[in-house]
Amino acid sequence: MSPPASRAKAGLPRLRRYWLTGHRWLALTAGWLLALAGLTGALLMIGVPIDEIVHRDLYEVARSGNAEPMPLDAVRERIDARFGPRAVASFRLPRTPHASLAVNVRGTWDGTVYIDPYSGDELGRIGQNEGFVNFVFNLHSSLAWGSTGKAILACVALCYLFMLMTGIVLWWPRPGMPAFRLELRRGKTLALYDLHRAGGAALGLVIAVSVATGAFMAYRPIGAWISALAGVQPARAPTFAPHERMAMLPLDVLVARARERFPDAQPSLLQMPGKAGQPMRVRLHAPDDPHPNGLTSVSLDPYTGKVLLAQRWNELDPGARAASVIYPLHTGEIGGVPLKTLFGVGGCALFGLCVTGVWQWLRRRKRRNAAA
Repeated sequence: MSPPASRAKAGLPRLRRYWLTGHRWLALTAGWLLALAGLTGALLMIGVPIDEIVHRDLYEVARSGNAEPMPLDAVRERIDARFGPRAVASFRLPRTPHASLAVNVRGTWDGTVYIDPYSGDELGRIGQNEGFVNFVFNLHSSLAWGSTGKAILACVALCYLFMLMTGIVLWWPRPGMPAFRLELRRGKTLALYDLHRAGGAALGLVIAVSVATGAFMAYRPIGAWISALAGVQPARAPTFAPHERMAMLPLDVLVARARERFPDAQPSLLQMPGKAGQPMRVRLHAPDDPHPNGLTSVSLDPYTGKVLLAQRWNELDPGARAASVIYPLHTGEIGGVPLKTLFGVGGCALFGLCVTGVWQWLRRRKRRNAAA
């Protein structure tokens, strides 16, 4: 009977084979989706700023003197005339005097219309699936498959976390083996193995942050689960009976009512009700809110102006409040250019890890078949 130390040494290679098998087959199953998510995420990091420069005529306007923006109701009437009164519109309000007014339209046509807030002229429009950036974003956020794709990406994110754990176990330096060896002149096989091993260990946690935050944003039930675990029920604005023979209050008046609740916050988004009896929601960005668009919100009765629900971003339920940090962390906004660059490198590294891993598996399989 062998001593305990010998049995431990004998069992270690077998346990390592189990880790390796799980890591390998999980990577072969979900790796191509992770590679797609990493590559598209890196493309968005550079694609969005480039798109803003190329289409500057859509995002910026010229302001003459002390010109005042035209009423939002006049803009809404033009949107209704172009897309029909049943189209649901959301107004992304300008934050600077030279920013355009972006109107997200959902109806017979889905997309964004860019308006000069001073003249009301249409600067241009981009369909939901038009343009390189929108195409890449749809792949990155939902695999261009709606809610089903979002759920798949959330599952793939969990797979990556398991792959990271098994990868760290396999990478953990053994006696006589350096932690970050890079032998680039001893053949392609060894070079790719070293790049896969060292790259995964060096950037694994960075990629994990990006993948985990992306899963949170892609699959909304995760936020609800966090609130449920904390024992907090998300607050929802009540609906109301449709007001017959009453006209909706001017949109500018409703935005002003919302701002009265939070005078230090700047309105960022005005969401029109999709059905009769639903409230109108105004989102605002408070100075201390890390979310770039702001999560402070006020829901109002659009006919009477009554405030139905008002919540500052730090008073939301835990799942919703987490989005104020998770979203800017995922996009890199919270850390500026350095964090965006780091996440961009992490996305490229995730793609490279998948490619080098599959190449090694194919190479090993080819040698095994040749030996057989």
